[in-house]
Amino acid sequence: MKRRAIFILAAALCAVFALPAQAAPAQLDQAQARHLLLRTGFAPTEHQVRQLQGQGAAQAVDALIAQARAARPLHLPPQFAPVDALPASAEERMAYRQQQLRESQEIKGWWMREMAETPAPLAERMVLFWHGHFATSQRKVVRAQAMWNQQQVLRQYALGNFRGLLHAAAKDPAMLAYLDGANSRKQAPNENFAREVMELFTLGEASRASEGLGGYSEQDIREAARAFTGWSIERQDFAYRFRPAFHDTGVKTVFGRSGNYDGDAVLDLLLEQPAAARFLTAKLWKEFVSPTPDAREVERIAAAWRAGGWDIGAVLRELLLSDAFWAPDAPGTLVKSPVELVVGAVRQFGVPVADPLPLVAKSAQLGQNLLVPPNVKGWPGYTDWIDAARLLERKRFAQQLLRYPGFDDTAFLASVGAHADREPDAAAQARLTHALLPLPPVQTVAAGTVGSSWVRALLQDAAYQLK
Repeated sequence: MKRRAIFILAAALCAVFALPAQAAPAQLDQAQARHLLLRTGFAPTEHQVRQLQGQGAAQAVDALIAQARAARPLHLPPQFAPVDALPASAEERMAYRQQQLRESQEIKGWWMREMAETPAPLAERMVLFWHGHFATSQRKVVRAQAMWNQQQVLRQYALGNFRGLLHAAAKDPAMLAYLDGANSRKQAPNENFAREVMELFTLGEASRASEGLGGYSEQDIREAARAFTGWSIERQDFAYRFRPAFHDTGVKTVFGRSGNYDGDAVLDLLLEQPAAARFLTAKLWKEFVSPTPDAREVERIAAAWRAGGWDIGAVLRELLLSDAFWAPDAPGTLVKSPVELVVGAVRQFGVPVADPLPLVAKSAQLGQNLLVPPNVKGWPGYTDWIDAARLLERKRFAQQLLRYPGFDDTAFLASVGAHADREPDAAAQARLTHALLPLPPVQTVAAGTVGSSWVRALLQDAAYQLK
């Protein structure tokens, strides 16, 4: 059964390779409204779907982006213990690390609650996206407050200006600690950040120079590393500090251009490369549209993004209004991340989050440990989220959800015209299926099944893992 479910998932995902084009609808029907909300949030309620139904796609997308831009956290931030002195003894270091781990758990719980309760889920989705893009791990950074401060940077720029986000993320102390930039000196420049800012944050690994194809080279990385020397961290409060004595003031040559570049100048040079907008647009396409970007559309959207000044909200709008996003076969071609799966279920069924830490733990068990991406590449996503073992664990989560404190499917069933203790009629069955699955179910629900059991069956269906 597990193999068959994985096969069905693979077949559904492969359908994306031949999606017929369709312009963004002038008036959203119920399925289209649900598709937009599922892709830009976690999992919508039927009330949210009905609110969007009937609006034009452009109107709906503009409203979602505007709401996300204006969003502010609902909850007070965690409290962090002051660090008066760096730990000296082994016992002090152990106590310090344990304190940082406790504080990082508080951050994870805070964020999980925000995602579960925010009225603007697109805002949290974008923070999560950038967390995976500018990936740093608390395991190496250690300082929990540094991870918190970094998230506030991602939050500030999530739908703002990518140039501002790149500059702020590059100087962020968590990033400087994670990629060893804080220890880079003119006598011995550390190449870690220079390499990753090109390969992973702006240009992509495919833009490496080869056989006359252009792109960046090892020499570009070495020269850029010289420009980033002197970017450092204040040991006491973990704040960014530029140390002129450590900075290489000599002439550097990057992308064939020479100058007395500092780190900010190199970041601007990166954004002047057409490959940057293409790489970033394609990555956003894979997050919101499909796993196979349309090269011509990516080129068009990327050129407009670069020419328009790197407004993240603007490029997202283009992607969400693209023909590929609204193709009839587009729903069900992406895989929900663990966070999307967990948060989506909680939101869709209105489950109160008295304690978010079990949800944090479940997401980590399924492969997405907040604040601890697997490496600097972040989470690979898509089909990497699914294998036989993880699919089984995802189904177990659906079973556990039914026993989660406060879970009650009565209101959800009522929203689709069904009852917990009665078999839904054909129309209610269709509404129930469409509310939970982006594709027809893999398994047939037996005749005579009552509403609550219908919910349980659909949560166990392989199609529930898709969006």
